[in-house]
Amino acid sequence: MLRCFLGLLLLAALGGCATTGGNPHDPLEGYNRAMFNFNEGVDKAIVKPVASGYKTVMPEFARTGVTNFFSNLGDVWIGVNNILQGKVGAGAGDFGRFAINSTIGILGLFDIASSAGFEKHNEDFGQTLGRWGVGSGAYVVLPILGPSDVRDGLSLLTVDWRGYPVWYVNNIPTRNELIGARFVDERANLLDVSRLAEEAALDH
Repeated sequence: MLRCFLGLLLLAALGGCATTGGNPHDPLEGYNRAMFNFNEGVDKAIVKPVASGYKTVMPEFARTGVTNFFSNLGDVWIGVNNILQGKVGAGAGDFGRFAINSTIGILGLFDIASSAGFEKHNEDFGQTLGRWGVGSGAYVVLPILGPSDVRDGLSLLTVDWRGYPVWYVNNIPTRNELIGARFVDERANLLDVSRLAEEAALDH
């Protein structure tokens, strides 16, 4: 339901703003600024306080384990996209990372694979489309999810989520807890970066 809602908002933004922007570098500027302000409001009221509390309460080694766990799950889809891009060796390395960290690394809590020389990659279906010549399109701010572009935003909402194993957990409360934990963990990891951005930029 959330994915459908975000997708509809994105399509509405593209339909309503694509021809009205006065800035050629940001044709969706009106929508982007409005959505940025909305995201900032949600972040200040809910997400940032929860992430700050999580970072305060959880010891660093535990937070590192949580980050590693979710990162390990993502390696499967990263491997698929590397292979779709023709980078078979990199894709095999991603599957190797997943196998090592899921076993020796205890369900991915410990990143043993990096120490063993398996490089961590970051690929998604939007990058795969780009590899085969699909343009990125306009810059767009997604609801809740933040900055992206049209190609990557649509890929994220229609394809990439299917490649993340958590979505296939049958128990809905458990699945929602895992998704929430990943979201909070990612925001907690960005607290220092966002603070620096707010302090350094006139228009962050």
